[in-house]
Amino acid sequence: MKFALLVGAAVAPLLLGGTAVAQQSDQVDDVVVTGRRPIAESEAAAIRIQRESDSLISVVAADSVGRLPDQNIAFAVGRLPGVGIQRDQGQARYVNLRGAPTNWTTLSFDGINVVSPEGRSSRFDNIPSALAAQIVANKAVTPDMSAESLAGNIDIITRSAFDYPGFKLNGKLGGGIGDLGGGLEVDSSFVISDRFFDDRFGALFSASYYTREMFTDNIETDWEPVSEDRAQPGSADRPLWGREHENKLYRLTRTNRSFSGRLEYRPDDANTVFLSSIFTEYRDDELRSNIKIDLDDRQSSTPITACSARPNAGRTVSGGASGYADACTGNTPFQGTVFGVDFDNNFNDLESIEFISTTTLGGNHLLGGWDLQWRLNYTKTDDGSNAPALTSYASPSTRTLRPTVVYDFRNPEAQRMEFYRTIQNPDGTYARGERVLADESFATELFRLQRREGGAETDAYTAILDVEREASLFGRSTTFKFGGEYAERTKRSENVLYEITTNDIIAAGLPRTFAAIAIDGPYSGEIPLGYNFRYHGSVQARALLDQAIASGRGTTRNNFNYEVTEEAMAAYAMATVDFDWGNIVFGARVERTENTGEAPTTLRLAPVPPATVGVSSSVITTSASEETMVFPSVHFNWDVADNKKVRFSVNTGAARPDYDDLRPGFSVDDALQTASGGNPAATPEKAVGADAYFEWYFNTGGLFQMGAFYKEIEDVLFDSSTTLGPVDFPDGIDRSNYTLSTLVNGFEGQITGFEIAYQQSAKTFVESMGLPAWLGGFGIQANATITDSEAVAPDGRTVRLPGTSDLIYNVIPYYENYGFSARLSYQYRTEWLDSVGLGGIAASNGGDQFWDDDAELDFSMRYSINDNVEWYFDASNLTNGRGIRYSTEKRFTIENETFGARYLMGVRVQF
Repeated sequence: MKFALLVGAAVAPLLLGGTAVAQQSDQVDDVVVTGRRPIAESEAAAIRIQRESDSLISVVAADSVGRLPDQNIAFAVGRLPGVGIQRDQGQARYVNLRGAPTNWTTLSFDGINVVSPEGRSSRFDNIPSALAAQIVANKAVTPDMSAESLAGNIDIITRSAFDYPGFKLNGKLGGGIGDLGGGLEVDSSFVISDRFFDDRFGALFSASYYTREMFTDNIETDWEPVSEDRAQPGSADRPLWGREHENKLYRLTRTNRSFSGRLEYRPDDANTVFLSSIFTEYRDDELRSNIKIDLDDRQSSTPITACSARPNAGRTVSGGASGYADACTGNTPFQGTVFGVDFDNNFNDLESIEFISTTTLGGNHLLGGWDLQWRLNYTKTDDGSNAPALTSYASPSTRTLRPTVVYDFRNPEAQRMEFYRTIQNPDGTYARGERVLADESFATELFRLQRREGGAETDAYTAILDVEREASLFGRSTTFKFGGEYAERTKRSENVLYEITTNDIIAAGLPRTFAAIAIDGPYSGEIPLGYNFRYHGSVQARALLDQAIASGRGTTRNNFNYEVTEEAMAAYAMATVDFDWGNIVFGARVERTENTGEAPTTLRLAPVPPATVGVSSSVITTSASEETMVFPSVHFNWDVADNKKVRFSVNTGAARPDYDDLRPGFSVDDALQTASGGNPAATPEKAVGADAYFEWYFNTGGLFQMGAFYKEIEDVLFDSSTTLGPVDFPDGIDRSNYTLSTLVNGFEGQITGFEIAYQQSAKTFVESMGLPAWLGGFGIQANATITDSEAVAPDGRTVRLPGTSDLIYNVIPYYENYGFSARLSYQYRTEWLDSVGLGGIAASNGGDQFWDDDAELDFSMRYSINDNVEWYFDASNLTNGRGIRYSTEKRFTIENETFGARYLMGVRVQF
């Protein structure tokens, strides 16, 4: 086991021996967490928040976030019941809440919805967990919440100086290492706060910095049905062939930075005014070596005759064929030889910089029995996608200079390629020569260089007003609440692209061999590649681009992709009626949304002989749409006993199409008679849901919960191919019969599920039984969610909704006593649909694509040296869980990634 010893000071709230008050959302009171048994006590605080809520929620307390290897919010939320996480490069990124697609769950800070830099699919890996005092998963929304939360909402409750009794300073500093490649890791943060002027004014500032070097082994195979194979015997057992095989070897540095501050003034007990600001940045610096073999390079020459009329195996049939998808040569989709095929390599230097900057001015006021709350918010997000150097190399057209490739895809976790010389026989056919171990032995030439700068920015303005008053309804104590919200969001996508291709590369005298950007050094991965290669260097690749630009050759294009503005106005009214047995919360929300957009329509005309390339032109297209929807809901909270609660709810919600899906422009190809683009007429996906839950709150501080949920969905959105229909193009050409690829409504679906959760510390039981005190340190957290979903796809098939796993569960045993704590966390989810291939397995991309089962085992350990200093150790992905994606069937593996375990050690301090 590798790990790095860490000494230093660092930030993390709610340490052993410390005291903190967790800030709450409006629906619960403050909860104080004190220090000797932080795991069990923070659990109890989260359980209390859940118990007192008037709607169905699950909660993570701040100390629970800090006490597992949870660097970002996605990891932390993924341990709650009903939550599945999707990973990128082994790092948690997106959330599937109760089996729903990622874009059906919204993100908010202190109750204000924030659009993720990527759009509707909220990313949670760009939000450090150090920002959070609590994380609340709202599973059944109430009228005072935005109705665009079809599946639910993840609300990040941030800290306030009034969470602490006075001056507070927390700090954390840790360092670690990864098994795969030995990449280093640094994790640090701090929080400082205090109150002034007789506790009327509070100020809090926090910051965090996290970085990790990563090496990822990635093998990818793209599959397709091959018509030329149909005439050969046994073709029914060969529905797909691998058309392209790639080794993507990643070297990455991922960095999260965050800064937050909150100034709060409480002139008296009835009034509060505050100003809060949060900035969080996620940066991904990626060097990707993409070594690619086009297995289907000669597909059109694959013979369609039966084997009885064919020569023996071991060579190609003719000078034109390669052996691809040719079972008569002995090849299968999983093992075989292709002769003299195209060998293309891409060596990329990429920068992805995303940030969220959100600032809120707000106030809470009690005015003569009226409770008034107001918020003014400005949020800016940026999805920066820069590429300082994209280099592309291709093999020459002479087939004897290209490799013959022996492929073996029988083991999805160890797909291999071996390279051989290609020999041309006297009869014009090709055969295999000697083996070649170095990929640079096959000549490749630089044919394209690119540099890209740009991305997508979103500006959002939000105003919220909530008014509450206690009164009586039919003799019952009732809280009436009403209010409104206005939000305007504009997203604009554009970039600048520099490109230079073969003729200008030659004229500029640029070096065309890979050696110009290659660097020497060992291979950092572990998968057996079957050949040797060299990495490319960032400095060398960027210098090559600089040289190209300085030559004055090549082209630079300013690309405007789209701009979409969404204006939403909402009003709501609700009431909470108290009874001896509990309460009823009911009401409705009305939302009116207006969308306007503009985007280029690009026309690629068919070539006119003798020209071989058609002329392209572009014009700006605009669009406008509007929709008004009503969202009623009712929630029953029945206290069947002092410690038992039953919840019933019926609620409604919607998920709006993403901004790029609403762009009005098309890309039209007259030669192919096809068009692709957005759909400004797409409407939100709508749902009616029902929940029934039983909650048992133990006197010992634990919880047992079980429940069922159901959602009926209409207007489900899918990518689809349809007829373009009448469109007024500027050149007047009728293209109404073209095939259009876009996003369409009109399909129905449903989600059904069951949740069960259990949390308990043994301390109270051990004390009541008079057992040895050390046994009271044991505890357990466990939850499981069973989910089923279906929707009608555009091709008429019934498929699962993307993101639905049949089973998700977490098992987290822990021990804490005498200043020591340790926790083991196992998280598992079954396979889930990633994308729908129209036509099923007959689709050109091989059909529906799935992510395979995902499992991760983490370990956490702490020891309190004294009241102010704590040592900690975290280990994540101990079982080296893989990311495996496949097409239709598991044997057709599209992607297989490994990431390795990671270890982190450090200290925390508090004063």
